[in-house]
Amino acid sequence: MNKPFFIAALLVSMVIIANLSFKSPGNDRYVQLYHSRINEFSQSEIELISFIGNENIHTENGKLAVKNKIAQCRLKLKGIDLWLRYLDPVTYHKINAPLPVEWETEVFEKFEPPYRREGAGLTLAELYLDEENIEKDSLLYLIRSSLQNTRIYLEDSITVNLNKHDHFYLANRLFLLNLAAIYTTGFECPEPRNIIPELGSMLESVKDIYTAYDESFPAWPIKKEYLQLYSDAILFVKNRPREPNEFDHYSFIKNYINPLFGLNQKMIRDYGVRSNNFNDFSLDDKAVSIFDKSLYKGQNEKGVYIAVDDEATLAEIRAVGKLLFYDPLLSGNNKRSCASCHKPTEYFTDTSRATSLQFDGQQSLPRNTPSLINVLYNHLLMLDGKHISLISQAKDVTANPIELGSNEKEIVKKVMSCKDYEKAFRHFVKLTPNSKKINIDHIVSAVILYYSSFSNYHSPFDNAMNENKNIHTDCVKGFNIFMSKAQCATCHFVPQFNSVRPPYISTEFEVLGVPVDTAYSKISADSGRALINPAAQTMNAFRTGTIRNIEHTKPYMHNGVFNTLEEVISFYDAGGGVGKGLKISNQTLSADSLKLSYLEKVQLTTFLRSLDENIKFEAPPGTLPVSKDKKLNNRKVGGEY
Repeated sequence: MNKPFFIAALLVSMVIIANLSFKSPGNDRYVQLYHSRINEFSQSEIELISFIGNENIHTENGKLAVKNKIAQCRLKLKGIDLWLRYLDPVTYHKINAPLPVEWETEVFEKFEPPYRREGAGLTLAELYLDEENIEKDSLLYLIRSSLQNTRIYLEDSITVNLNKHDHFYLANRLFLLNLAAIYTTGFECPEPRNIIPELGSMLESVKDIYTAYDESFPAWPIKKEYLQLYSDAILFVKNRPREPNEFDHYSFIKNYINPLFGLNQKMIRDYGVRSNNFNDFSLDDKAVSIFDKSLYKGQNEKGVYIAVDDEATLAEIRAVGKLLFYDPLLSGNNKRSCASCHKPTEYFTDTSRATSLQFDGQQSLPRNTPSLINVLYNHLLMLDGKHISLISQAKDVTANPIELGSNEKEIVKKVMSCKDYEKAFRHFVKLTPNSKKINIDHIVSAVILYYSSFSNYHSPFDNAMNENKNIHTDCVKGFNIFMSKAQCATCHFVPQFNSVRPPYISTEFEVLGVPVDTAYSKISADSGRALINPAAQTMNAFRTGTIRNIEHTKPYMHNGVFNTLEEVISFYDAGGGVGKGLKISNQTLSADSLKLSYLEKVQLTTFLRSLDENIKFEAPPGTLPVSKDKKLNNRKVGGEY
């Protein structure tokens, strides 16, 4: 970069830092700490800009020097991470984004089309240094953007939140969830050797925030039990190796973070904490564990019956939903049911084929049948994120000519031709004051309520976390590999091990380079997310599904190309499609080999199997309701194919 341009950039930075460096109002130590730490981080960004301007980034020594300077700056960031992520997560994306461009849009993806979000900041700057043909201007842009966005956190619209105790416990909750899900995984820390040091530094910095908060809000203090356990967590990290692959993630989460979460939740309830922040959109204040299925919900399992709370009435609706799930009346030819592809005894998927049969009974569907178990914990549905609600998804399937091949009017007519269904829905419609006429939404809502009830079970791993039950040593080792060396946790986030990460309001899509066959002759032609949201970054991207019950939900990947867990692990170990020699410009999975040993793969598989839930499946109905149309009374329970 030429000297005049650099001087101009530095002057702009000095103006920004000058605007940031003002005294916080009053003598409130908590607010003062917030302002001083924002200013310290901004100063470190200024110093980083100056350092880059004077360094030769085209030499290995120069790159290493800049990376070390970035690492120092990151430590300052970690001292304010608790506040920044919660108070304005969109702005945070400009300070420490994991990807240059993202299309995930927090909770708003449910209400408006996704938009392009360009990231910037420290993580991207560090990653950029490893690219070819790097330019100083591009590197400086990433840091200057971070500096400019740091200023936003001192605007009145954000700092006003600091005047009440409510924001603290909600921000602290997100901090604890991130401790369990991302801070120790390398999700946004490019250099593995810095993960644990950053963790230790952050824990210490947050302890100072706790002290300042207690002094400023004595009416709503942090409980002594919490503070003692938090101090124990700091000691735990201090006494562990700095190598992330040797860190005991399992003990850290089980013995410290999960109990701390439960205590923070209790303080949220005891202190009557209230939120108007979309960060808290999905989270349940009553959840006592991160691994409680009530932690968050991405979907409404009641559909149009959302106002119904009476358990006996819900049981009636669920019973009718079960009949409809097995009833071919929902198909155009009365030979196909929901259970044709989502077989309950096969964990509501189809393990017999790579992809299930189409409506014509001859061809195969283009994608593998996803399990309906734990579907409640996704904000977007289908592998390409096409639908935002279970009702929308169900209606699409019934009308799709290659799936159930029917239409709404015909389905309602056939269902109401059955006396038992008619009687039930005449009663149910009274429970939906906004829909006085029986329609397709009433029918599919009953079906949804039925299969959603199988999402409430826990696994042995959950029981170990929630009830202190023992699990096999290899399972513990496998979880630690999952969280570190295998890099699984950077896409499969605790606790549902799917694409929804804290604060559990958005959905992530990944490009893995899934092949069309096990010979890796070419990448699958399925465009994935790009069919819904066309963009270069979304081509061949798919929603990351849960790995709960994965032992029972083969085949794997969107096209069912892999039949065993061993094949899947080998695919990731090799670096996905690119690692296998395919040319994919936008693969988000690292193309580097994980270098997992045979024993590590076995231990990883042992952990995956510990996520199998103890689900109590039900026998199918013995018969189906009789229709006034005698031609419909030869239909079979579950359909013919």
